[in-house]
Amino acid sequence: MKRILAASAVLLACAGPWAFAADAPQAAPAAAPSAVDAVREAARTDKRGLVEKNMQLTAEEAKKFWPLYDDYQRKLDRIMQRQNRAILDYINSEATMTDANAKRIAREILAADADEQKLRERQLRKLLGALPARKAVRYMQIENKIRAIDRFAVAERMPLVR
Repeated sequence: MKRILAASAVLLACAGPWAFAADAPQAAPAAAPSAVDAVREAARTDKRGLVEKNMQLTAEEAKKFWPLYDDYQRKLDRIMQRQNRAILDYINSEATMTDANAKRIAREILAADADEQKLRERQLRKLLGALPARKAVRYMQIENKIRAIDRFAVAERMPLVR
């Protein structure tokens, strides 16, 4: 089990945010921004459809997967709300940021990030119990890519602390 988790962590760390389909050719670096935009739009409008298209589940696997997916999305949404609140706190107090406020916001973001990592670990364990390991890892890769795109969008727009 530890080997599977370690291998999964390596796979997730190496996953790039620009291609989902298992049989899609590797995009040239110049094509990556449009592919990222396409994935961002697909995730925004129909994340479940994007996941479904890329998971290639059998009917039996789908019965096990979708309840786990829905539960994970509910829990992830709560964590993302915490992250977003902290980011909004930062944006709203950017011009008058104090050291104490900066520390508080950083702690809130780090705590939410740690909770997200714990949630991901629990989700992988559940998926490994319900699906073949390759499909469990595939879902975690898909989710990781979507979250990477989301994080990039925030980082791109958020100014550095003054």
